[in-house]
Amino acid sequence: MRTRQRVFGSLAAIAMTVPLAVAAAAPAQAIGPALLPVTVTNNTGRGDAVYLYVIGINLATGRLGYVNAAGTFTPWTGGQIPPSPAPDVAIAGPGNGGSTTIRFPRGFSGRAYFSFGEKLKFFLTPDGLVQPAPWAAGDANQNILFDWSEFTYNDAGLWLNSSQVDMFAVPHAVTVTGATGVTKRTGDVVSNGRNNTINSIRAQSGWANTVYTRSDGTVLRVLAPGKAAGAGLFSTTYLDGYITSAWNAYASKTLTVVPFADQPNTRYFGRTSGNVMNFTNSAGQQVASFNKPTSAHVWGCDGNLGAPNDLIVGPIARTLCAALNRGTLGTIDTQPSLNAAQFYQNNPTNQYAKIIHANMADGKAYAFAFDDVGAFESLVNDGDPRSASIILSPFGAGGPPPTDPPISSTTWYSVVNRSSAKCVDARSSGTANGTAIQQYTCNNTFAQQFQFQPTSGGFVRINNRNNSAQVLDVSGVSTADNALVHLWAYGGGNNQQWQPVSEGGGYYHFVARHSGKCLDVPGASTADSVQLVQYTCNGTGAQSFRLVAQP
Repeated sequence: MRTRQRVFGSLAAIAMTVPLAVAAAAPAQAIGPALLPVTVTNNTGRGDAVYLYVIGINLATGRLGYVNAAGTFTPWTGGQIPPSPAPDVAIAGPGNGGSTTIRFPRGFSGRAYFSFGEKLKFFLTPDGLVQPAPWAAGDANQNILFDWSEFTYNDAGLWLNSSQVDMFAVPHAVTVTGATGVTKRTGDVVSNGRNNTINSIRAQSGWANTVYTRSDGTVLRVLAPGKAAGAGLFSTTYLDGYITSAWNAYASKTLTVVPFADQPNTRYFGRTSGNVMNFTNSAGQQVASFNKPTSAHVWGCDGNLGAPNDLIVGPIARTLCAALNRGTLGTIDTQPSLNAAQFYQNNPTNQYAKIIHANMADGKAYAFAFDDVGAFESLVNDGDPRSASIILSPFGAGGPPPTDPPISSTTWYSVVNRSSAKCVDARSSGTANGTAIQQYTCNNTFAQQFQFQPTSGGFVRINNRNNSAQVLDVSGVSTADNALVHLWAYGGGNNQQWQPVSEGGGYYHFVARHSGKCLDVPGASTADSVQLVQYTCNGTGAQSFRLVAQP
């Protein structure tokens, strides 16, 4: 499990600090180009001039600096106290509807900033960089519309994410294309997603001041609750009541933390005594203790929830922080919870994270520092990348995904894969539990006809026409990539429920409720009899299916 670290640590108006490792150790043989092309596309609908910045750290030398459009790194020099203005290192960005290609050098970790209508203002100290911090009083960038993506590119590959940890301002998708030609994509908002997010957060009691509007009427950003509270714009004790209730729940029962998805037998057990939660390992040895956190500690995943880069305390802290942000601590006693339908049900809840996730096409976002717990983050990664992109999303209606007519709950459909043009099929017309769901040449039999029955929250059960009590089911309730999909009698399990996400033109991808992963034809195969699986959603044709109504 990769431990995500914020690329530059705190974004307050202080010197930028050297990040901790964000990726696995580099292999001996470097892969991926020395300069990775990254295409920035402007689909915002705004007419402003756009400026790009690639700011970060050379991982080989530890030097902070910037990268020009060609991918050349230059270290910062000449900083002072008080901080002095940094040189203008802006790269001309794309106008509305256009694209600009920049390059990330291998061995670099940082941020790709984009601003609209005005250049950003950076400042230098003798040993660091003062970055934009529009939540801080007097920040020089407070009235500029801007945002950023975070990335690390090294010999182990590319990690690129859209981030809403500090604020929601310019929604953007990120992609990476690997040597195999497969493109992974995340970060798209739904149609009118920016406006939906802003208006929905502003409508919540006590949250209106987290939305910052420029004098010309442009909404520049929504501040994350921790940043807004620090600026005096939001309650500093908003979550305190819930935190106390969740913390005290474990005075009389045990919390089980399973921090590594690939190590299910590594478990830690928490019990509360007073304001302290103590954790033991499977041998009964105490391994960690946490004082009850404040609202600020939960928003920042720091303070009493500080997560060191170790194998015990840090992973437990990450899990606790995610559970408190999602409102599952105290009611779900094995963490992390992987069922997104159970998130944000507490009152009060993290409305910022709840609303942002609800307005993402694939439900994924980085709405707090450890939103990657359980793989709910808006991140793409490839160990052998060939190109990447950042797509600045529409500010108004028209953003992805396009909306198709509603799927009828009384119609039987053939489900046709975009890449292979073959139909989803119950192998050998089977009706027994465990019958493989495969792709097969379309033949209009009942084995290839499915009905979509609503369950709750936009999810459906997918019934097979041969026996409507049998549904598409992820084997073993697995959350792993390549877990097999088969028929099974419907019992209400989250591994039997799928969210149809419209792609336009009658195509959909189907997201498993329990795992957040997509129905997939493995290897984008075009062969008959290939059993379908679930796999991390990546926007490829192997995960795209057209519905064809049948008599």
